[in-house]
Amino acid sequence: MRTIAAHLAPEPMITVLGVHYLHLRLHDASDLYITEHGRPFTRHLLPENHWADTEWFAVHSTRLDGTSSLYKIATKKISGFSLDIVLKWNRMGQDIPGETRASDLAGAEFNSPFEEFSRVIELRGTRRSALGRIHTQKPLAIYVPRRHVEAERIGRKRNRIRAVLQRHNEITLDANRNYAVIYEWIEGMDAARACSEGIIDRQTMQDLTLRSREEMKQRGFRVRDSKPHHVIVRPTPDRVLERDSSGKVLYGLVDFELLERTPQYEQAVRASKRQRYLVRQAHRFEAKEQFPAGLISVQVMGVDYVYGQVESTAGALWVVGKDPVLFEYFLPEKWRKTPRNRLPGAHKTYHTVTKDNIHLVWQVSRVGERPEVNPSHPQARAILDHGYNSPFEEISLSMALAEKGIETTYPRAIYMTGHKVIASKAPTDDSRYETHGAWTTPEGHPVLSKHHDYVVIWGYWNGPDEQLAVKDEQVYESITAMEARKRGLISQEVYMRLLESTAERLAAAGLEALDLRGDHLLLSLDMTGRLEMDPSSLPIVRLCNFELLKTGPTARQVRR
Repeated sequence: MRTIAAHLAPEPMITVLGVHYLHLRLHDASDLYITEHGRPFTRHLLPENHWADTEWFAVHSTRLDGTSSLYKIATKKISGFSLDIVLKWNRMGQDIPGETRASDLAGAEFNSPFEEFSRVIELRGTRRSALGRIHTQKPLAIYVPRRHVEAERIGRKRNRIRAVLQRHNEITLDANRNYAVIYEWIEGMDAARACSEGIIDRQTMQDLTLRSREEMKQRGFRVRDSKPHHVIVRPTPDRVLERDSSGKVLYGLVDFELLERTPQYEQAVRASKRQRYLVRQAHRFEAKEQFPAGLISVQVMGVDYVYGQVESTAGALWVVGKDPVLFEYFLPEKWRKTPRNRLPGAHKTYHTVTKDNIHLVWQVSRVGERPEVNPSHPQARAILDHGYNSPFEEISLSMALAEKGIETTYPRAIYMTGHKVIASKAPTDDSRYETHGAWTTPEGHPVLSKHHDYVVIWGYWNGPDEQLAVKDEQVYESITAMEARKRGLISQEVYMRLLESTAERLAAAGLEALDLRGDHLLLSLDMTGRLEMDPSSLPIVRLCNFELLKTGPTARQVRR
């Protein structure tokens, strides 16, 4: 037998969907992800001690009933004892048997191994609630053999597996590798077998199954194909089921490839996550959290960011502030492919609601492009000489304005794409790449590279961060000054006064908007539809475009 030794992976401690894993790389290039439950049995869980030794596996394994590849295996003795485990090959991306005939399977999807473990551990965590504990198998490890197999040969459908891959932003799943989940064995037998052996009658079996469904539902979970085979009971030697102190039959649950949150609980979780986001945004410059591996606190142009690489796209992300917890909210998987609305007037600017129910506005930066400007524009020469600001300049300028009492939309993050940009034949402006040479990433690369695209992410204005952190409700509806004029909410005279007064305030702050327009100014409508006004009876203005904002030397370096 060939020994498959293991060593720590390059990032040995990783967190995926809230679950902490020890990541081991086996010498045959297979991977093993061990949970906190499995950590005490690490040596038992090495494949060489169960699955990978074909002679051992043939003698010490039993294939279990079911439509999936499922085995009970006794591991080799380590430190004087053997561990009984269940190894099941994951079916993510595959069609669900019988889904076309069963209405309760409509829209269901097999969990990925990491989704499955995350949901099982969350379900097990309800023991700390007033509802008490639900007994389940302990999730121990995820085993990923090195061998590549065409996804179609594993039964994975292209559209299904693509959706699974997109749901994972903390780890890159491989559609062409098999994944196995490993659980600790639960002693006992399933309710269907107990019924067939006459230990319980059919009604008791059905009652137990219904009870397990209801108790899971009370905790916010459901299994789409819940059946008696998933309910494990423990008969005593005299063929009586073990019971708890209240006289109820004790049971455990197995098989979680279709475990999911109920729609009601999912909504509550999303609302809770959104509320945590709002609170953290209000305090994003207060350094409290310890930074996990892979995230680093950096400063660019005087602005604090949490920086990290984006594994799923090979890109990079700078999140404004000092709170590493906010980083995951801006990963591109959370907002790039959610439904979006293009904002009128602005260049490649979109409003979307992320997967965490966060409203964001993202804009593709035009840094490096030479502005196309009408020669008759009064600032045509100045615009061409200045060029478009970089994303880092835009955010630095917006925060400089906030420090000077000029309201702006909230800067959230900068995303650099992983793909290399093909050189454009259009005229370019390389000045920003030259002036930004002093700023580099922790890896030593320029923060601004002509070989990548950049996206600037802004908060969608519907109220002050501090107010939303206290109570999550829409305070205002935003509308541009241009749209307000079109809708008759302000007159042409007020519209022109807003442009003039904004230009004057910018000049007083040492800045100049080279192409100030009405769609650069956001106004706020309260919930009665009235505009928020300043003491001079003009609508309060919030600047939302910084591409052609020119700053003097006093405002270039800003600290927040």
